Amino acid sequence: MASLKTPALYSQVADLVRKRIFQQELRPGERIDEVRLAEELGVSRTPVREALKIMDAHGLVTLEPRRGCRVRVLNGEDLEQLFPVMAVLEGLIANQAVIRSDATELKNLERIHQNLEDAAEEGDIDRYYEHNYEFHTRLQELCGNPYLQRSAADLRRILILARHRQLKAPGRLQNSLQEHRGLMDAFRNKDPEAAEKQMRYHLLEQGRTLETETAVKH
Repeated sequence: MASLKTPALYSQVADLVRKRIFQQELRPGERIDEVRLAEELGVSRTPVREALKIMDAHGLVTLEPRRGCRVRVLNGEDLEQLFPVMAVLEGLIANQAVIRSDATELKNLERIHQNLEDAAEEGDIDRYYEHNYEFHTRLQELCGNPYLQRSAADLRRILILARHRQLKAPGRLQNSLQEHRGLMDAFRNKDPEAAEKQMRYHLLEQGRTLETETAVKH
């Protein structure tokens, strides 16, 4: 049993739940059992409740009176509203990241991109997603704008609920890789406008894929 003994127990619990959602140990729509989670971590239910309130505020779970807590499910309307905003934010991030990148940073991005190539060649969606997440996170750090970073990071927490799923759509893994190749070309050419355009396209294509998949399922 992984007992938590730090003062900010609710923060520790929130980090753990967020990690399980990220790793798909907790899937959209799945109920989170407060009692079982508290017992597993060796804490009272109070920090668990506080943690779930934080997760609800971040849009990752849904708290319903007398019905408990579930991992949030993004519907078609959520996707339609979320991805265009994310496309603008990540497009600006890519633009600024190109301007601020140097030879060392380009080499680091090339390394991450090669990991994407390898994962796609093996058809390993889980590994591809991990390196994709690493790539986008690195661009956020590289852009150097804390307000832009914060805004994008808040929305990316919510996208955790959907991004992995879109890679499982037929042909999407290879299309995503091709979009990343175009983005890397923009970095190699030191072309911030091309990077911004390509990143926007990349995010909007993700959104279209998920909206189509959601519509088919319903």
